[in-house]
Amino acid sequence: MSDDTMLAIGVRAPGGPEVLVPERRPVPVPGVGDVLIRVSAAGVNRPDLLQRQGKYPPPRGASDILGLEVAGTVVASGPGAHRFRVGERVCALANGGGYAELCVVPEGQVLPVPAGLSDVEAAALPETFFTVWANVFDDARLLPGERLLVHGGTSGIGTTTIQLGAALGAMVFATAGSDTKVDACLRLGATQAFNYRAGPFADAVLAATGGEGVDVVLDMVGGAYLAQNLRVLRAGGRLAFIAFLGGSKTEVDLLPILQKHLVVTGSLMRPRPAAEKASIAARLEARVWPLLASRRIRPVVDSTYPLAEAAKAHARLEEGGHIGKVVLTRDPPTP
Repeated sequence: MSDDTMLAIGVRAPGGPEVLVPERRPVPVPGVGDVLIRVSAAGVNRPDLLQRQGKYPPPRGASDILGLEVAGTVVASGPGAHRFRVGERVCALANGGGYAELCVVPEGQVLPVPAGLSDVEAAALPETFFTVWANVFDDARLLPGERLLVHGGTSGIGTTTIQLGAALGAMVFATAGSDTKVDACLRLGATQAFNYRAGPFADAVLAATGGEGVDVVLDMVGGAYLAQNLRVLRAGGRLAFIAFLGGSKTEVDLLPILQKHLVVTGSLMRPRPAAEKASIAARLEARVWPLLASRRIRPVVDSTYPLAEAAKAHARLEEGGHIGKVVLTRDPPTP
């Protein structure tokens, strides 16, 4: 990194992982209320893959550089940003720009690294924890003693949901795509987990709950799972969509929504206003950061790659064998 440029990962054109290339970019300047972070590690997430493919353009004003979560140290603050000191270790939910040596983030989306966590572990937190808290606890209002079903139990979202749901008193069920992944879900705290390749997950969930079903479903599959999701929800149940890996369109009988008084909701994190993200950050710091510091829950890191090998990290996520998060790390400094 020179005084005015930095290493970042660019996208040559929409396409596969091979379109990701290291390049020089201008160092970002923190604006009003912003913090400039020297990035030690950056999480890799599904929205990054969609943006690389040209299917998820960044919001107006956001960096076109990929990367929605980072960990590192504060190097500067813009006017009006006063909480964090230069040199303080932080992690943050970025609006973009994480695949770089330096990243600007609104101060309200920045949190201290939980005690005892490495930068790699901290970089695996923001995108998944913000998403899970907002959808499962804020929107779907999961309560202690209720039953929660999460699909993709060994994804970054899944490993977070299982641990957080169990730690806060819910009975958690999960689906996964292999017996090995089912075992991983159980080790993380799921009461039961089901290999969806073995048959309809709705049959397994209803059998495991004595036919009663669950109170909340967190789903990133979408249309292909909608009918089964409605089937497993008990009266007053809540279904929260966060992605559509199985397609956004389907034909379904809506009658169960009326009969069981169900609530169906969905959201994206990136377009939310900064004030809303800051509010979620405050709840995470109060309720979840102590659980991380005490190691009652932990980020699950599948693998790490140097920043310059972002293409390999994307390929790892796309092939689907990962358990937990894929994280980029800053390359060793050039002599």
